[in-house]
Amino acid sequence: MRPQVLIIGCGFGGLEAARALRTVDVDITVVDKTNHHLFQPLLYQVATAGLSAPSIAAPIRHLFRRQRNVTTLLGEVTAIDAQAQTVTLKDGAQLRWDHLIVAAGATHSYFGRDDWAPFAPGLKTLDDAFEIRRRVLMAFEAAEREDDADKRAALLQFVVVGGGPTGVELAGTFAEIARHTLPGEFRRIDPRQARVILVEGSPRVLQSMPETLSERAREQLAALGVEVRLGARVTSIDDQGLDFTTAAGAERLASRCVVWAAGVAASPLGRTLANTTGCTLDRAGRVVVQPDLSLAGHPRIQVIGDLAAAQSHAPGKEPRPVPGVSPGAKQMGRCAAANIRRTLRGETPQPFRYSDYGNLATIGRHSAVVDLGTPAGPLRFSGYFAWLFWLFAHVYFLIGFRNRFVVLMDWAWAYWTYDRGARVVANVASPAHDAPAALHPPAG
Repeated sequence: MRPQVLIIGCGFGGLEAARALRTVDVDITVVDKTNHHLFQPLLYQVATAGLSAPSIAAPIRHLFRRQRNVTTLLGEVTAIDAQAQTVTLKDGAQLRWDHLIVAAGATHSYFGRDDWAPFAPGLKTLDDAFEIRRRVLMAFEAAEREDDADKRAALLQFVVVGGGPTGVELAGTFAEIARHTLPGEFRRIDPRQARVILVEGSPRVLQSMPETLSERAREQLAALGVEVRLGARVTSIDDQGLDFTTAAGAERLASRCVVWAAGVAASPLGRTLANTTGCTLDRAGRVVVQPDLSLAGHPRIQVIGDLAAAQSHAPGKEPRPVPGVSPGAKQMGRCAAANIRRTLRGETPQPFRYSDYGNLATIGRHSAVVDLGTPAGPLRFSGYFAWLFWLFAHVYFLIGFRNRFVVLMDWAWAYWTYDRGARVVANVASPAHDAPAALHPPAG
């Protein structure tokens, strides 16, 4: 039998690893608990009704239809046996492997307060995006039917917790929806009166970017009408809003639509690996890997992407942590595949070396910040040209020509009309958050 390569997860890292092994004489099995690869950098566009799900997601089977050495399985891995070299799926099935690549990604972290999750959904999957979109749109619908001024104000107050790229993008787009997309569609409320509040615990937004760009992003958010609360530590979240503290004291925000973008935790498979291999986990639950992305004492198990606490090992330089971004996951996927090829040839695996291309974040229409690494030094700019750069960079990296074409056309239409066409809500009253279900009938 040919060597069996098992890849858990078909995100950026898993997909890149499988593709990099297309000419290698191995049998590859890709296991994922969903049937699609998701372009997560644009997931917030689905959550804010700018794009439909097929524009940023592609069936995994379709992606590998021409790669004959790949078998795709839909399933969730629940156990990994490093000694027997098997994994167990949720339905009890077992898969054997000679080389294992774990690219299971990450999930939300509520910093030990998982009880907040029903009231403040995060954004990692299509289901998350659909739920956030439902809550935002149904909040406007509920406000249209609400007679009480205080209750209507709470419905029209949207709170985003977390000032990273996802939080900034969501807050900016919520403001655009309220001020440009929905006006004229309601008769009893003015959507432009909606408040969008971004709550960030640190002294500035976009902590991974230089301070000048962080300040520029804050200014652009303010220009869109977003209220930014910095140094604000959330202390509780319930179905009526959230509480937070700042240097000035405690404050309460009444809101029926809170979105969580503040924390990320590694996949639970990290803990599974620690139990079976004795590997070390960092504070976020990520697996601490060797320079070649393998586990100590288990050279045939490699961990990549958001699940890996990896470092870049460039010649002549000190090791430095790899950020949890899609370029890092892709590069780790290619490195893992290259090291499998080296192992099959009897060669020594090579350390991972990360090439940092910079950071991008969009705030809204004509507003973005860009921080690029170039041979001549950092290139930093913001505003309209940064927004164009962000737009074309994301279109370029989308999977498939059709996706690129559809997204470009949707954005062109939205640019000229301010329309957001993906505003269909199938599940009007969700058991997870039934605030819009208890509506007052319109007066008269």
